[in-house]
Amino acid sequence: MIAPTLLVLAAGMGSRYGGLKQVDPVGPDNETIMDYSIFDARRAGFGKVVFVIRKEMEQTFKKTIGARYEKRVAVEYVFQELAKLTAGFQVPAERVKPWGTTHAVLMASSVIQGPFTVINSDDFYGAGSYRALAHHLGSNDSAYAVVGYTLRETLSDFGSVARAVCQVDGNGFLQDICELKGIEREGGHAVNTDSEGRETKLTGNEIVSMNMWGFTPRVFDQLRKSFQEFLKHHGSDLKAECYLPTTLNELVHTGKAHVRVLPSADSWFGVTYREDRDYAIQKIRRLIESGAYPKRLWS
Repeated sequence: MIAPTLLVLAAGMGSRYGGLKQVDPVGPDNETIMDYSIFDARRAGFGKVVFVIRKEMEQTFKKTIGARYEKRVAVEYVFQELAKLTAGFQVPAERVKPWGTTHAVLMASSVIQGPFTVINSDDFYGAGSYRALAHHLGSNDSAYAVVGYTLRETLSDFGSVARAVCQVDGNGFLQDICELKGIEREGGHAVNTDSEGRETKLTGNEIVSMNMWGFTPRVFDQLRKSFQEFLKHHGSDLKAECYLPTTLNELVHTGKAHVRVLPSADSWFGVTYREDRDYAIQKIRRLIESGAYPKRLWS
């Protein structure tokens, strides 16, 4: 059995955060959230890490982040570039924004040969989530997987967030996943405001995906076909992105994929806004005090 690979999506621009949040430290020895993710993944049995980054951040990223792991685990880098995997399609000259998470995952198709997990670089998922995915990927279950979190536990106190809300059937499989882009905390509940200004009340108990997925390599052909369809319909839109949840939703609805939802009791947190960083630092400190992590991860 091939040890699973951890695919880390780290090419985001951090526009709401105001900088490269992927490399901002939150731990006592200047560890980033990615450090804790990779530490948890290694403990769960993952044998390789692939980073999806932008070409212009290569040197800074390798020096600041990658160098920490290269003697501990197999590491590879791939670059999310606009013109990659767009044969026959002319990229608009004014396009700057990356094509989204479906395209980001496709960047790694040439360097991943076995089961793998996708994560965001700026999200802390919890050790139990990595163990659950490692177990799933090592089983005979042919379904893909997504880790599900409770919505109210994933909101920011400093602004709206995008969350992929999941509908789960009685057997624990994904029925539908819908990306809501403007969710804010409202007391003990939440409210989503769409692009037309319409508000939808949410209970806060909804199961959401935080972009932590488990796949086998057969997903690459499926994602590639979906991305090409996306370009046909939205390629001229300078801001349109092909989101992984949307792509998987289409695959589920057309019967091309089955996705098992793995509920997580772990505490998720992330750094969408710069103000979120102080909260992340406090959470890491408490986890260290509880014995969940050593004070220095890589000593």
